[in-house]
Amino acid sequence: MAVRGGCVGRFLDVDLTDETVAIRELPWQWARTWLGGNGFGSRLLWERVPPQTDPLSPESLLVIAAGTLTGTGWPCSSRVEAIAKSPLTGIYGDANAGGFFGPAMKNAGVDMIVVSGAASRPLYLAVDDGTPSLHDAGALWGLDTLTTEDRLQNALGDSRWQVACIGPAGERLVRFACIQASPNRSFGRCGLGAVMGAKRLKAIAVRGTQRPPIVHRTEFSRLCREMNTRIRANAMFTGVSRYGTPGLVSLMNEIGRFPTRNFQNGEFEGAEQISGERLRDRYWVEDRGCFACPIRCDKLYRVTGGEHDGLEVSSVEYETLNAFGAGVGLADLPAILSANDRCDRLGLDTISTGRAISFALELVQHGLLSPDAFEGLDPAWGSAHTVLSLIEQIALRKGIGDVLAEGVRRAAGAFGSGAAEYAMEVKGMEIPAQDGRAQQSMGLAHITSNRGADHLKAFPTLDETGNPDEVRRRYGEAYLPEMADPQATKHKPFLVKDGEDFGAVVDSVGVCKSGGTFVLAEIYWKDIAEGLRAATGWDIEEAELRETGERITNLMRCYNAMHGITRDDDRLPARFTQEPSPATGCRGQTAHAEEMLDEYFTLRGWDLKRGWPTEQTLRRLGLSDVIPVLEGRCR
Repeated sequence: MAVRGGCVGRFLDVDLTDETVAIRELPWQWARTWLGGNGFGSRLLWERVPPQTDPLSPESLLVIAAGTLTGTGWPCSSRVEAIAKSPLTGIYGDANAGGFFGPAMKNAGVDMIVVSGAASRPLYLAVDDGTPSLHDAGALWGLDTLTTEDRLQNALGDSRWQVACIGPAGERLVRFACIQASPNRSFGRCGLGAVMGAKRLKAIAVRGTQRPPIVHRTEFSRLCREMNTRIRANAMFTGVSRYGTPGLVSLMNEIGRFPTRNFQNGEFEGAEQISGERLRDRYWVEDRGCFACPIRCDKLYRVTGGEHDGLEVSSVEYETLNAFGAGVGLADLPAILSANDRCDRLGLDTISTGRAISFALELVQHGLLSPDAFEGLDPAWGSAHTVLSLIEQIALRKGIGDVLAEGVRRAAGAFGSGAAEYAMEVKGMEIPAQDGRAQQSMGLAHITSNRGADHLKAFPTLDETGNPDEVRRRYGEAYLPEMADPQATKHKPFLVKDGEDFGAVVDSVGVCKSGGTFVLAEIYWKDIAEGLRAATGWDIEEAELRETGERITNLMRCYNAMHGITRDDDRLPARFTQEPSPATGCRGQTAHAEEMLDEYFTLRGWDLKRGWPTEQTLRRLGLSDVIPVLEGRCR
């Protein structure tokens, strides 16, 4: 995204109601203020999607925005954001995907696609080297995501077309339907596949031959080489490269942070059977990687023999191993791989799908839901057949799946008295595979995340198992030993705030959070600023970048405030705060997230009563235009 006169790039303005596409310029100052990715998306939601907008209405927007560095060759610069008002939570929503779709957008000369309206018939959008066109997708409607991608590539005559599409779950408006992107990557959370389905947009296909412009090519190449060298030399590189995120299973189980049977426990007796080591030893075929990634943490797996013989699946993550493994009491790797494959094909977020199933199973356990509701399926923990069948029922909205497709918060209302106690969610978002009783910073991150329960917004990793060296390098000796202690609360509000602000920038420049930034903790504020200066020619420094991260995070919070979100919504289910963990690694511990909110809000410059940004904070961040809107909300 280099300076080209008064603009720094282009975006597509797609109106599906009128079936028109306009090519528009990105103003320099707008790009400098919001960077790209979720910075662009959060600003557009604020400006164009007010609280009264139904997320599944034609008036709602879907924004697909690449990052400033996406596709440039910066290490792990594959990422692209999808942003919309979430049909699952009713507040700010976004999802992030790697692979090659984002770089293909940039190669086509497109930084962002903004979709409004709703078509009267199924359509797909094709963008060929910057030239957009809308086409009938009637023959694709009803197909799964992998078949849709294959059919589109064949119809367009080139396998280099990168496709983002929905499956049957998105078409049926499952509230946690995802968008699948080539090759086999997911815009997973917040139900943005349902937004596409409501707009009757089956797919977006992109192909491009342009290289994103780099202002200081020699300096940028030098920085890329240095970053790649540092990433490969990182102490965690070998493990992350060999196992990917599934390598976390054994470690998280050991410390009691591996949710089991709908968070009743934090350790799973079958963890070894579904570990990253077991997965690689028995089913690994080859390593794969996203664009410009030196880590290659993605893998292709193949099952030979048994009920799932011949199954091939890639992009298997720690979260999915938990959601369809320990989360539902299942220690059967081939069945878990099959669950992953079905969700990818049907277009379902594996986290929310697994949590919806585990929620229903626990309701049966406590006598709050009759086994008859499962229509012949065995609602016992660890039944592979039941789990796989429920995935299909959710995607197709059949039987009990129709209720679970609404997400656990709405399903709890449908199931009646007592069910809400077992709905493991924050702000309507199902909680991912972390337990705040085992890691206090993660519990805080779950309740402060602007898209609902989430680990990837703040992504606190320095205290998972204790990383004093990295704490010392980033923050200094004064933050030790507490910041590296998973059970300490001291300094954790600062860790979460810094992670959220840095994460907002990472998601806006298009860099992977596993690739050097959060998991390896190799790339930090100064490094991103240097990369942006070399790529864009902007005179941006670390201080400005930090302010940009704050600005984006604060605007997301303001958007949620407009929808009635206050401090009262920043809370974990009672299970985490009132039930001590039975897990060996953190036995007897509870989560203290809400006790840290005063300090967190003070660090952010938010008022302590509502948890809203103050007028002083908004003016400091250049968000003065937001102030009268929030004031109107208070009247």
